[in-house]
Amino acid sequence: MTEEITGASGMAALAEADAPVFETLVHMTLDTFERSGLDPETYLLARIAALVALDAAPASYLLNIGTAEQFGVPFEKVQGTLVAIAPVVGSARVVSAARNIGVAFDLDLAGAEEA
Repeated sequence: MTEEITGASGMAALAEADAPVFETLVHMTLDTFERSGLDPETYLLARIAALVALDAAPASYLLNIGTAEQFGVPFEKVQGTLVAIAPVVGSARVVSAARNIGVAFDLDLAGAEEA
């Protein structure tokens, strides 16, 4: 049996592996940032909003929210972005995103769905 690797440890394993796909994605992201003309905070919040709209996988949130944290984007702004886009993408997408963010960062969100 193989052990399932999730969350931050999964992203770290991918980053350390010989992963040409991951490397290509990093280069694409850097090129897009440079061409966008946006400041890092706005760029990353826009990407996070797009991830929610697409119901992205936890690894995508780990990469983008982790990068936002490195650039000093307060988590409250990420939360504010989720609130701002909820009427457009729907509350189900935002709840799914919250769950996937929790999975990505190994957060215990027990009871969060009861609220």
